[in-house]
Amino acid sequence: MLSEPRKVTDLVRADRDDRGVLTLTIDRPEAKNALTHGMRDRLADLLEAASSDLRVRVVVITGAGGAFCAGADLRGQPAAPPRPEGAPDRAVGDVARLVQRGWQRLVTAVLDCERPVVAVVDGVAAGGGVQLALACDLVIASDRARLVQSFVHRGIVPDAGAAYLLTRLVGPQRAKELFLLGEQVGADRALELGLVNRVVSAGELGTHVDELVVTLAAGPTRAYAATKQLVNRALETDRDTALRDEAVAQELIQGTADADEGVTAFIERRAPTFRGW
Repeated sequence: MLSEPRKVTDLVRADRDDRGVLTLTIDRPEAKNALTHGMRDRLADLLEAASSDLRVRVVVITGAGGAFCAGADLRGQPAAPPRPEGAPDRAVGDVARLVQRGWQRLVTAVLDCERPVVAVVDGVAAGGGVQLALACDLVIASDRARLVQSFVHRGIVPDAGAAYLLTRLVGPQRAKELFLLGEQVGADRALELGLVNRVVSAGELGTHVDELVVTLAAGPTRAYAATKQLVNRALETDRDTALRDEAVAQELIQGTADADEGVTAFIERRAPTFRGW
């Protein structure tokens, strides 16, 4: 008997605990967690919703079954809209819209999420799956992690914001090397290149991530959001604009309850208790 197709809510699971940690688990291990368009859209929806959910303090993205994400499932594409008679199956503009509304939307949702987003990479991350990790604020990898910019092996151009993200992390020469050769990068090399923040043994990965997200979840949420925005814009703006953005951010954040708590706690020589607003 054939099993029923799994629902997208089972393929991308969302679990929020009482600490405010929202864990998004890509659960399709039989395909190394390659994303269908429905899975990709669900991830983007959940990340966009997290920004306005005061119950969420930090977001974790991980994969089930010993892989992070093998990129896009190239075997399944969304159905094209109705065509007039005689029109081609693929018209100029179709691919660009697919990329913009798909992987680019997902990567943007990670970058723009107003919560710290932590990628937990255990096993392979390939193609768009690498960019999903690189867009996160912190990338924690196990010692068996492998990252590969696999686009060249498919005869296609890097997408999912790949050139934008990777070039800013490693510079143009290294980025071209990784794109043009499409070689696997192991965990230690990824750490050396600055693609991941930390490498821990696979057996200690869960404990390490849990300690990290507990720290982040207890932090000043609005200050995190402003800090992310300042850092993400830093390489794209001039000095005067960057300093003005910083001043505006300080003006806004110093009016939050968490900023008041931070100053009060400092004066009273105690640890602050941040609430997230």
